[in-house]
Amino acid sequence: MTEQLRLMAVHAHPDDESSKGAATMAKYVSEGVDVLVVTCTGGERGSILNPKLQGDAYIEANIHEVRRKEMDEAREILGVQQEWLGYVDSGLPEGDPLPPLPEGCFALEDVEGAAGRLVRSIRSFRPQVITTYDENGGYPHPDHIMTHKITMVAFEGAADAERFPESEFGPVFQPRKLYYNQGFNRPRTVALHEALLARGMESPYGEWLERWTEFERVERTLTTHVPCAEFFEIRDKALIAHATQIDPEGGWFRVPMELQKEVWPTEEYELAKSLVDTSLPEDDLFAGIRENA
Repeated sequence: MTEQLRLMAVHAHPDDESSKGAATMAKYVSEGVDVLVVTCTGGERGSILNPKLQGDAYIEANIHEVRRKEMDEAREILGVQQEWLGYVDSGLPEGDPLPPLPEGCFALEDVEGAAGRLVRSIRSFRPQVITTYDENGGYPHPDHIMTHKITMVAFEGAADAERFPESEFGPVFQPRKLYYNQGFNRPRTVALHEALLARGMESPYGEWLERWTEFERVERTLTTHVPCAEFFEIRDKALIAHATQIDPEGGWFRVPMELQKEVWPTEEYELAKSLVDTSLPEDDLFAGIRENA
């Protein structure tokens, strides 16, 4: 018997799974890979970003329940499994100086303790591959940075019975590879921006690229380009399921689908840890694992 391939995607909020690596997950589901999304918080402090739903009293009063239902719909669309880690959204602090984070939020949790919950999930699901965010969180939201921290601890800790005893966290297991999501990368953004302008079309990326320069965002190493263009429609459908978080007429959807598939038919990752031999660049998160499965 061959070993069942399993992928775990660790995200901060409901909707992150649909905006970061969703087409990749749908691709692997279609190939028979087991995919589990672990959502660290309930997104309780997230703003209602869809103009059509802003001011809705029911949604504002029941945002936690609404976002859980949105997550259920996105999960069904992607064909993945999903579980909640059970922490409370920290919100995105704004202002100068920044206000303190709210008491009891995810970003203020003890890293070792929060990692323990993820260790339990890893040991139960036993994924060979885990994806999460880089040390900057992809962007500096405190929950994204905390998600990075606990995933790094849990990747090593899942195999450490002294640090996380089997009696409490389950039998030890060592994942083989850890990736950072890097779908929002400059080469992709520039390629789509220039393709739109070359066709005489308006680009939604001009301001993004100006901000990229303004904030001096560090360029990441893109080690792995996963071909998944045929699953872009599923990605978009899952994202739209998070109705409070996305405007279906907004910038996310202004690039024609056929142009996306032609110009940039992949999703990108940065290989952060690998316990198997692999050659870079890769086109498969399971490179070095399939051969021995």
